Amino acid sequence: MSVNRIDLLNHTFSRVLRGYDPEEVDNYLQDIADTMARLGDERVRLTNLVAQLEERLAAYGERESALRETLLASQRMLEEIKSSAQKEAQLIIDSAQNRAENLTNQANLRLARILDEISEARKLKAQFEFKVRSVIEGHLKLLELGQMEDARMERATAALNRRSDIRNEAARSEPGSGPGGPGEQRGGPRNKNDGHDG
Repeated sequence: MSVNRIDLLNHTFSRVLRGYDPEEVDNYLQDIADTMARLGDERVRLTNLVAQLEERLAAYGERESALRETLLASQRMLEEIKSSAQKEAQLIIDSAQNRAENLTNQANLRLARILDEISEARKLKAQFEFKVRSVIEGHLKLLELGQMEDARMERATAALNRRSDIRNEAARSEPGSGPGGPGEQRGGPRNKNDGHDG
């Protein structure tokens, strides 16, 4: 049976002979009623408090769920950023390696071309030096031949001069030699013969 404060205060008891003191009973009932009222108010307060706490707990639960979802999303985003950064770094490394390989290949090709040009230049230099040496040697031979010819001409000229001097000396040493004399007539043919001998 459910009894509230109002029911307790309005309840009446039948009177009997030699029963309880009515005033004492009323006071006691009043105390019980007050206690019940206080307990009821406390119950309402506690019920409201429990409801508030449950609401707060639900809010905290929602916040915790939101924070958990945010944390998971942040972790996923961090993993995606990390993976993207690793991929981008790998792409940069691969690109740098490819560029380095291309530069190395280009440098090797250029070096090979330069070496070929140097080798060709050396060949051309050797050919040019050979041609120049041949021309110089040819000119030296021509100079030697010219010098030999000059020497031969000088010897021939000296020989002719000596012969002419000898003839002149012989003509002057003959008796009666002189302008218009017999020696000149005799010397004429002799000079002519000497010219044939020469």
